[in-house]
Amino acid sequence: MPEKASEGDKMSPLFIAALILILAYSCNPQKPVETVTAPTAGGELDRTVLPIKAPELPTYTELDIRDAKAPPRFEVKAPKDAPNVILVLVDDLGFSGTSTFGGPVSTPTFDRVANDGIYYNNFHTTAVCSPTRTAIKSGRNHHVNNMAFITEMATGFPGGTGEIPQNVAPVAEMLRLNGYSTGAFGKWHETATWETSVSGPMDRWPHRQGFDKFYGFFGGETNQWAPFVYDGTHVVELPEDPNYHFMNDMTNQAIAWMKYQKALTPDKPYFMYFAPGATHAPHHVPKQYIEKWKGKFDQGWDAMRQQILDRQIAKGIVPKGTKLAPKPDAIQSWDSLTPDQKKLFTRQAETFAGFLDMTDHEIGRLVNAVEESGQADNTMIILVYGDNGTSAEGGANGMYSEMTYFNGVQETVPDMLKKYDKWGSPETYPHMAAGWAVMFDAPYQWTKQMGSDFGGTKVGMAMRWPKGIKANGGLRTQFSHVIDIAPTILEAAGLPEPKIVNGVTQRPMDGTSLIYSFNDGTAKERHTTQYFEITGNRAIYHDGWYARTIHRAPWESKPRRDLKDDIWELYEVANDFSLTNNLAEKNPEKLKEMQALFMKEAEKNHALPIDDRVFERLIAGNVGRPDIMGGRTSLTLAEGMMGMSENVFINIKNRPITLTADVEIPAGKIANGILIAQGGRFGGWALYVKDGIAAYDYNYLGLQRFTVASSAKLTPGKHTIKFDFAYDGGGPGKGGKGILYIDSKLVGEGRIERTQVSVFSADETADVGIDLATPVVERIGAEARSKFNGRIPKLIVEVK
Repeated sequence: MPEKASEGDKMSPLFIAALILILAYSCNPQKPVETVTAPTAGGELDRTVLPIKAPELPTYTELDIRDAKAPPRFEVKAPKDAPNVILVLVDDLGFSGTSTFGGPVSTPTFDRVANDGIYYNNFHTTAVCSPTRTAIKSGRNHHVNNMAFITEMATGFPGGTGEIPQNVAPVAEMLRLNGYSTGAFGKWHETATWETSVSGPMDRWPHRQGFDKFYGFFGGETNQWAPFVYDGTHVVELPEDPNYHFMNDMTNQAIAWMKYQKALTPDKPYFMYFAPGATHAPHHVPKQYIEKWKGKFDQGWDAMRQQILDRQIAKGIVPKGTKLAPKPDAIQSWDSLTPDQKKLFTRQAETFAGFLDMTDHEIGRLVNAVEESGQADNTMIILVYGDNGTSAEGGANGMYSEMTYFNGVQETVPDMLKKYDKWGSPETYPHMAAGWAVMFDAPYQWTKQMGSDFGGTKVGMAMRWPKGIKANGGLRTQFSHVIDIAPTILEAAGLPEPKIVNGVTQRPMDGTSLIYSFNDGTAKERHTTQYFEITGNRAIYHDGWYARTIHRAPWESKPRRDLKDDIWELYEVANDFSLTNNLAEKNPEKLKEMQALFMKEAEKNHALPIDDRVFERLIAGNVGRPDIMGGRTSLTLAEGMMGMSENVFINIKNRPITLTADVEIPAGKIANGILIAQGGRFGGWALYVKDGIAAYDYNYLGLQRFTVASSAKLTPGKHTIKFDFAYDGGGPGKGGKGILYIDSKLVGEGRIERTQVSVFSADETADVGIDLATPVVERIGAEARSKFNGRIPKLIVEVK
């Protein structure tokens, strides 16, 4: 017999009634909630003021809610049939980077989108990453975005402060406030460097620049094997996976976000900004991709430049009769190179090709996911394969670690050949010789950073949108620019350009929608005037004419002449695709007219005064850039404080320093782990404990390591570990003596023969109690393996 139910087991009448209601609700389809938007007096939604104002709330006289009717729920929705939009921005890839544009590396994803839709052979960037990135999302010129150059080299002048102003709201924010879901993945490089810490302000972080979701990195580049990644504002702990690669990770994240968004809200459109760190240095790629291109570059950059041009002519990408522009004098002839140089340089190109191959493959996975979602017909895919031309920042010989370039150290071919089999692996941070950059920018003369040459500004661009672009639309030749992308997206979505966003009156977009050219390849060009300026390299395009001056090459440490003495050239680009016929002497009046137009446009867009400084800009105090450390000589930290970039950490270079760490070691434990570290495998320093032995390591560019270690083990309990570095002085980059103390007792000393002059890393950070990304000290490791197993209640960094 069953037991009799106790009094507490009996269900109350109220519980039974609630259960009946729940079952009834779950078994019967529910009517959708009535919604309403806020119309204008004319009956249409006013989308020119964002956010769209909600209607006034009604008041009620009824006492009982059962006698009243709720108003329709206010909800902002995107216009009917507004498309999903995916904007892909590849890094550091020039005009001939894709097989569609005649390049030597197959890019089937770009080819597929170009063949299905349309592609543009006259599409321009600003010639450098941060300026292009702000321009493409805002629809305004880069100086209007305060982005004259990269964020790390911002100045105190309007047009170059690195602080995106409130009156140039990005298209992501416009779409978000009009009912879109928004997500950004990959490289950001748009936030003022002194604003990238936990202290903010975070107004220019991705989540305040229109994106609901951000998964990526903030700097100009990252270690693809061990990146410093944010998910929103949270630092991501990397998995212990030897096959981890950021390009694959960011693609997985983007696909997962898109699928999740469509699963929950299939009728809500999304805007995705997908910006790989590839193909920017470091050229990191799994070995199987590199081996695929083995031997494909043995002919060298001279012969392959001509082959690229021949393919471009055959494909109709460039007009018949187009000539190769002469390569810069600094680029050696391939035939003049030694066998060792050729061996090294071909390996560099094979690695770059593999990196591009992998990038295109991962973008292909994203495109496939769109097709699998069933929404490909109403998804606009915009592929911009390059935020500027291919980079020549590798110099004459390339480099195994890009950090050597920033610290004025020239690597030799024999030394780099020792890394031949590891090129592109986690043990390298490589860049390639500049000759390859010129090749990947064919048929033009110059490269990235050259705002006054199409090799620096022109890249391959393709679009596919089956619902709005006729299939197999072919080539478009109209002049176009990254500032045209945002207005194109707005028009495709059926949205007006807003006059006010978040209470701020907006500066009108400078770009022109490209929709006029979507289904008419012969449509008259609408973007007829465009200025260019990057560190003194400047130019102006107007109605088929182009005037420019070459002020400084990427590998040159200083300008060729004063700004006022620059030599200008003139080209009629309608009849001179590759800029090989300088008409300045034949048509001086036209040149004067173009120069005057440049000055007019430069003034209007805050490009004046011209700033041609480069490395001087790295030091904030030189150029009026904020430094959150200011004139401070000490910084007090504690465990858990990590992810501090060099731009928000006290500068310890070229001066004496003292590190003082209060530590607590639990009973029964042997102390292990990082106390504080800055940088990583390719340059940095660390105070740490290994098997109870306290030590300080200085890792000079990954080329040479210096250690000062204790002669005795730490015991459990509280200790003070102090390290003094007595800098030799006499200029930057010198050495000094390191002295280690435990509880005021000298326990070790030694020489550190040399130090880094200016930069430890582009993306590695200073961390207390852990070493994120790559290890400064290989035997300690990084990430979870490097965590200190005690406590660090206080750690002081002092500079003198």
